[in-house]
Amino acid sequence: MSRPLIGRTIRRLRQDQGLAQAALAGRLGISASYLNLIEHDQRGVTAALLIKLAETLRVDLAALSGSSERQLEQQLREVFADPLLGADPVPDGEAAALAAASPAAARGVLALYRAWRVAREDAGAIALPSGRRILLPTEEARDFFADRANHFPELEAAADSLSAELAVAPAETNHAIAERLRRRHGLTIRVAALEGMLRGYDAGARLLLLSETLPRESRGFHLAFQLALLELRPLVEQTLRAAQPSTAEAGGLIRIGLLNYLAAAVLMPYAPFAAAARDLRHDVDALASRFGVSFEQACQRLASLQRPSARGVPFFFLRVDPAGNVSKRFSATGFPFARFGGSCPRWVVHAALASPGSIRVQIARLPDGATFLCFARAVIAPTAGWGEPPPVHVIAMGCDIGHAADVIYADGLDPERAVVGIGLSCRLCDRPDCRSRAFPPLEHRLALDPSTAGASPFRFEARR
Repeated sequence: MSRPLIGRTIRRLRQDQGLAQAALAGRLGISASYLNLIEHDQRGVTAALLIKLAETLRVDLAALSGSSERQLEQQLREVFADPLLGADPVPDGEAAALAAASPAAARGVLALYRAWRVAREDAGAIALPSGRRILLPTEEARDFFADRANHFPELEAAADSLSAELAVAPAETNHAIAERLRRRHGLTIRVAALEGMLRGYDAGARLLLLSETLPRESRGFHLAFQLALLELRPLVEQTLRAAQPSTAEAGGLIRIGLLNYLAAAVLMPYAPFAAAARDLRHDVDALASRFGVSFEQACQRLASLQRPSARGVPFFFLRVDPAGNVSKRFSATGFPFARFGGSCPRWVVHAALASPGSIRVQIARLPDGATFLCFARAVIAPTAGWGEPPPVHVIAMGCDIGHAADVIYADGLDPERAVVGIGLSCRLCDRPDCRSRAFPPLEHRLALDPSTAGASPFRFEARR
């Protein structure tokens, strides 16, 4: 059950609380020397001891998993591998130590790097014509949700109360929301041809317009969004104030994200949805049908089931377009998304584009040995009219291989023989024989010999 960095995580939490090693060992009923070995990752941690550590240090089990430190470590590796920094190579061990021992400092390094990238882009004439500096509000908004594992207890409680008032079966929720909007808020709801819009609300006329191009499940989501906007806006603003966004643009993105979260929680109430997910073994199509939502909506809801008293399988969620642009990402399982470049071409996320509508499954193993059950589907949205290219996105999810028995997509897979080795990104991957490699690794010297040709497009020397 031990994970990389868990010892350093325990040491940091102990020091943050001002506990001596001997004092914590005494509370745990183990020797100080044994705790010292654990803190230096030289001994594993049993399930019973892990639970006792969480109780003694008064933290959630997730805080002891080391997943957040592992994510920070991967991001630091990306930063330190950038050749334009002109710095001496930073060993992986130092990046790991910084992420585990000083996570606030590590996040500060990442913030400085992001700011430097923006300044570099501005200096390279990529600044906006108006001269305004690009502040990357999308990254700030994504970090806001990622730092909270995409779970908001206060929003869940409000959505549960609202769902209880609706008091209808999942198949009747859309109708119940529409009736509540009409009767309680005096709204007129019309489905019409809207130019360049999917939803439009005129507060003065009490008129809600929905585009006729929206499928049924999307209309239901927009109705739930409007209900959250009218009835739960104060709670959203309170959550937003606590976040202290740096710009109005970042604040706007976070606000919309929180309202989307509430809409999903109303359509898919926590307890019924979590119970259905267990019963159906996380069959997303079956869940989507039962709750009258889309495949993407069901996936995103699965990634938010992190209530401490009723935690679901910790999934990561990713939405990416055919060009590799990531528009959404959440992780409750510590999957190390690449932030500053493309992801591994061997990952099932990219293979899904070859068969739109079909779910592709993969057991993916990262270079550090972490192994994940991943599944992905390419989803094609309807077009507004003839001649317009349809929007295509890949929706991908995954969990630690230890949860594979709880997920229907693992049925029939051999956990060892079906493993595919992937990397965080080509520039950070040490795999020498990858035929899909797009770039050489940054931390290795190229081995260029015209008399030989290898399977990989780039041959390189082992790290010294």
